Amino acid sequence: MSTSDDPHRHLWPGVPLALASAVLFGATPPLSKLLLVEISPFLLAGLLYLGAGVGLGIVAGLRGLSGATPSEEAAISRADLPWLSAAILAGGVVAPVLLMSGLAHTTASSGALLLNLEGLATMTIAWIVFRENVDRRLLVGAAAILAGAVVLSWTGTGLSLDLGGLLVAGACLAWGIDNNLTRKVSAADPVRITLWKGLVAGSVNIALALVGGDAMPPLGRSALAGLLGFFAVGVSLVLFIRALRHLGSARTGAYFSLAPFIGAVLSVVVLDEPLTPKLGLAAVLMGVGLWLHLSERHEHVHAHETIEHDHPHTHDEHHTHDHDGPVNEPHGHPHRHPPMVHAHVHYPDLHHRHGHGH
Repeated sequence: MSTSDDPHRHLWPGVPLALASAVLFGATPPLSKLLLVEISPFLLAGLLYLGAGVGLGIVAGLRGLSGATPSEEAAISRADLPWLSAAILAGGVVAPVLLMSGLAHTTASSGALLLNLEGLATMTIAWIVFRENVDRRLLVGAAAILAGAVVLSWTGTGLSLDLGGLLVAGACLAWGIDNNLTRKVSAADPVRITLWKGLVAGSVNIALALVGGDAMPPLGRSALAGLLGFFAVGVSLVLFIRALRHLGSARTGAYFSLAPFIGAVLSVVVLDEPLTPKLGLAAVLMGVGLWLHLSERHEHVHAHETIEHDHPHTHDEHHTHDHDGPVNEPHGHPHRHPPMVHAHVHYPDLHHRHGHGH
């Protein structure tokens, strides 16, 4: 079957990237719990982000020596800086502070449940503010995934939205803003984007923790926290940004909502927690949600206006320009898309950012 005839072509590579990002981030809670014995939550958050920044800095340096960056990824442009700065402030600085402050005023079960508001915040902002297309099937799938997350976190006694709950909800809102702002710069090099997020947010959070009276843990524990941050925050965020290019904010956030389920499964394996009926029910609900998303086919006749941008791409129906000499696929360079009108299955990616009114 040719690529153009593949009915599932619109799922690749965005969906696998989003799910891989969720797997890595989902590993954070059970593995972090092992480190929280010796490291305060606030300081651990800073070490995770700093580890992500430092680790990706090493990757960027090695990649630069190999000459891969100029030919494959677009640099962060001057126009990207306001969006990136706002994303770092919202998701790297404000959100962790709100989360840690909130957890100090509410129960762990309430905080865990409320953290699932991030996916809904991301989807709602993408839908209402940035006018992404969100159809009924995607909404029902997101509701099923959220229901699974609620089942995982439910204690049987209900929740009261106290000051702590409001602060945690504020953190989720900040991360939802971050996800949508990051989409604005998702055509740029995701390693560099995440590198700056990690270095700035990690440094700020560690400084705030030290000012607040926390002491740095032993070097070995700090290194383990940094290594966890490199994979669970750094690599996960790079994959998340790549998924944003292909799926848009709403759908990437929806797939990423599987992270709590993954974390629960790993908790059974890593921390030897019991395999409960509610875990099985959550698996069913989230599986239904995942199936609804995977089976979505958003297709209609649509018009592309002229687009001039720089991003890594493979020649397809949106990239038919000529080159001087041979090129490797994928490749990146500034290029111009002429206007066109056509119909095919697509998500709101770099070439499909029309609103939900279409």
